[in-house]
This record gives sequence, C-alpha cells and structure tokens, in this order.
Amino acid sequence: MSHGLGDMEPLLGLLPGAFPWVRSLPEADVHTFAVELNDAMRAVASLSDSAAVAQLLIAWRHTAEAHSDPDLLAALTRDHGTD
Repeated sequence: MSHGLGDMEPLLGLLPGAFPWVRSLPEADVHTFAVELNDAMRAVASLSDSAAVAQLLIAWRHTAEAHSDPDLLAALTRDHGTD
C-alpha cells in the first residue's frame, strides 16, 4: 500500500470501526495516523515485534483524547512564550 490518499481509502474506511476514538481527530490527522499505522504494520511484518504498533496506537489515542477536550487542546496548543 502506498501513501496516496486514494490508496489509503480502504484503511481510512476501517479506522473508525476499529478505533472509535479516531473520530475525534482532525481529518488531516486521520490520514497521518493511517500512513503511520501502515508503516508500523509493515515493520511488524518484517521484524515480528508488535511493540511499535502498540506504542503508535497509544500515542494517537492520547492525541484524539486531547482533541476531544477543547480546554485541554487549547492549553496544549497555545503559545506559552517558553520552550
């Protein structure tokens, strides 16, 4: 599977059923998640180590949780003036 939007359509269609939290992500992030998941699954197939996929899912779920809470998202995305 390549990374073109048309090629990702089957995976994009499956994501909300497999990971309901994906509905909280902005559309561009859903595509990014699909690409990263595809890449991680390919790596798992060649390395037989699913830890990378598990970590990816955890990270994206946390991202979706942040997007689902407007106050949290505002706090995380505002300029705090420092690093």
